[in-house]
Amino acid sequence: MTTTPGALTGTPTALKLFSTPAPSKDTMTITTSSRAAHAVLPVAPVATLLSPLSIDEARLESAGFWGTRVAINASATIDHCAFWQEKAGWLANFDAAATGDLPQTRTGREFSDSEAYKLIEAMAWEHGVHGDPALDASIRALTSRIGAAQEPDGYLNTNFGRPGQEPRYSDLEWGHELYNYGHLLQAAVARVRTAGRDELFEIALRAADHVCEAFGADGIQSVCGHPEIELGLMEFARLTGEPRYREQARLFIERRGTGTLDDIVFGRSYFQDDIPVREATVLRGHSVRALYLAAAAVDLAVDTDDAELLAAIELQWRNTVASRTYITGGMGSHHQDEAYGEDFVLPSDRAYCETCAGIAAVMLSWRLLLATGRPEYGDLIERCLFNIVATSPSDDGRSFFYANTLHQRTPGAVTDANAQSKRASSSMRAPWFDVSCCPNNVARTFASLGAYIATVDSAGLQLHQYANATIATELGDGRAVSVRVETSYPRSGEIRVTIANAPADPSAPWSLSLRVPGWAEGATVTLFSGATGVEVTRPATPGTVTLSERFAAGDLVTLNLPMVPRFSTPDPRIDAVRGSVAVELGPRVFCLESQDLPARAHVDQFIVDTETEPARTPDDAVTVRGAVTDPARQAWPYGADAGRSTPATESVRLVPYHSWANRGPGTMRVWLRTS
Repeated sequence: MTTTPGALTGTPTALKLFSTPAPSKDTMTITTSSRAAHAVLPVAPVATLLSPLSIDEARLESAGFWGTRVAINASATIDHCAFWQEKAGWLANFDAAATGDLPQTRTGREFSDSEAYKLIEAMAWEHGVHGDPALDASIRALTSRIGAAQEPDGYLNTNFGRPGQEPRYSDLEWGHELYNYGHLLQAAVARVRTAGRDELFEIALRAADHVCEAFGADGIQSVCGHPEIELGLMEFARLTGEPRYREQARLFIERRGTGTLDDIVFGRSYFQDDIPVREATVLRGHSVRALYLAAAAVDLAVDTDDAELLAAIELQWRNTVASRTYITGGMGSHHQDEAYGEDFVLPSDRAYCETCAGIAAVMLSWRLLLATGRPEYGDLIERCLFNIVATSPSDDGRSFFYANTLHQRTPGAVTDANAQSKRASSSMRAPWFDVSCCPNNVARTFASLGAYIATVDSAGLQLHQYANATIATELGDGRAVSVRVETSYPRSGEIRVTIANAPADPSAPWSLSLRVPGWAEGATVTLFSGATGVEVTRPATPGTVTLSERFAAGDLVTLNLPMVPRFSTPDPRIDAVRGSVAVELGPRVFCLESQDLPARAHVDQFIVDTETEPARTPDDAVTVRGAVTDPARQAWPYGADAGRSTPATESVRLVPYHSWANRGPGTMRVWLRTS
C-alpha cells in the first residue's frame, strides 16, 4: 500500500512526505556506481537501485548499542582472535608450509587457513576506520607469513598438495580449498580499499588467476563443497575491473545444483548441489553454505543485469523467511548438518542458528536491499543483528556463542577461559572453538558495520539501520550532504537526524528516507525547521518514509517508533512452539532465565499469563505476569490431568535475548508456555 504524496500544510517550504512499503524499479533510477572500484566497503555492486556508503562516509560513534560493540570489537575481539589463532597453531601452519615442515606440524581443521584471512579482513576494515599504525604493521607481518606459503603457480593451502598430504582438489566436497580462497580474496579487497595495493593483493591476484586456470571452462568441471569462492571472485572482479573473475564466479554458480559433487549421507542438498540455483524455490541444506551461495548469486545478477537470477533469489529469501526462520532471525534447525529443516520445523531447544548463518543472512539481505530498495530486507538485517550477531560475543568481546539456541534446558557449566571448546552448541560462551569461523566472522562484521547503515541514490539519502553516526557523502547526482544521527535505540524509539550540511543550491529538493520496521505500527515522523521553528508531524506506516524537502543546515527530522512490549504468537504449523508466546520489544526478542525465577526454578516450570500485557522496566527489561508450577512427577506422563496445577500469579522479569548467559549458568527459553 502506498500513501499518496501530498504537501504538508504549515511547513515553511513545500515538504513532501511519502510512506511506501517497497520502492520499485519503476519509481527509482538505477545508479551505476562510479566509486565501485574505490569504495571503502565490503560490497560495491556495479549497478543497483541504491548505492552503499563507504565506512569513511558513514562513521559510527563509540556510544550507543552498536557504537559500544564496535569499539569493543576494535579494542578486544580482533586481538583476541589473533591471539587464539597463534595459540592454536593455525598461523604457524603458514610458517611450516614455507619451511617444508608440513604435514607433521599442521594443526587445525582443513579450513583453518580461512580464519587468518577473515582476521586480516577484520583488521583491514578497522584500520580503514581509525588508521592505527600498529594494526597496519600486524597486517603486513601476517601477510608476509601467508605469502611465504604460496606456491609459484598461485596455489595456497596448508592442508593439501605436499608430500604426505592429499593431492590438490582431491576432496572438493570437504576440502574447503576454494572456500579458503574466497576469504583470501575478500581480505585482499578490504586491504586494497582501505590501504591500497600491497603484498596481500599480489597474493590474492595469483590465487585468483590460479583458480581461473584450474577451474575455468577447460578446467576442473566442479565446485567447492562450501560456497564462498563465488563471493570472493565477484568482489575481486569489482575491485580490479577484470571480467575473468566474474566469469569464473558465474561458472561456479551455474555448475551448482547439477550433481558435480559426490552424494553424501545428508544428501546433495547439503552442498546446494541438488537443484540449480535458478530453479530452487527455498534455501536448503547447510545454512551458511546456502546463504553464501545466494549472496553471490545476487552479486552476479546485479552486475550482469540478470533479472531472472535476481528473482529466483528473492523467491528463495521470501520462502525461507516465511517458513524456515526463527523469531530471532536465526537459520538452521539441524545440529547434525548445521542445516535448514523442512518448512516450519523450528524446534527451540534444537535450534542451531549458527552465528555465521546470522551474518550470512545479513550479507544476503543487504545485497537484496541494494538491488531492490525493499525495506523488508532491512527488517531482517535488523532482526539478525540484534538477536544473533549481538548475542554471540560476551560483553567483553572475548567469548562467543557458535550456535544460538532458543531454549536452554540444562544450566551447563562455566567455560575455561584458557581452553579451546570442542562443542559448537555450548551452554555458555566459549573463548575459542576447534571450528572458530564465528568469532572471526563477528570481528569482520563489526569492523565494517558502518557500511550497512545507509545508502544514496540520485534523489537522496536512505537510512536503514539506526545508530549514533555522522554521515557525510554525495548523492548520486553529486550533491554533497551530511547528517548527524543521534539515538539511544533500541532502548528508545526516537531517532533524531540533524541536517549538518545541505547542497549549495537551496532551490533543489532532495529526499531523506527512513526505514519504518514492520512491527512499528503507530510510528510518526516530524520535521522541525531550524530557520522558522515550525514543526510538523505525520504518521509513518511500516515500510519506508521519505521526506522530499529543500533541507537546510539545522533542520531536524525525528522518527518516533513505538517501543511497547508485545506478545508474539507462532504460526500454528510450527509444532514445536504451538501453545507458546514470545515477547518482543522493538527489534529485540526477550527471554526468561532461571536467575529471574523464585529459587532459580527451571524456566520450563513457568506459565505466562497472556491476559496481562507485558510491561517495560527502567533498566531495559520486560516483566510479564505468570505462575511457577511444580507439578508432581507422574508414573506415566500422559493423561487428562497429567502435570496440571493452579499456582499463584506473580511478576517475572525477562531480559533481551542478546544478553542471556551473562550471569552464569542457568536455563533459558524464548517461547513461554501458556495455560
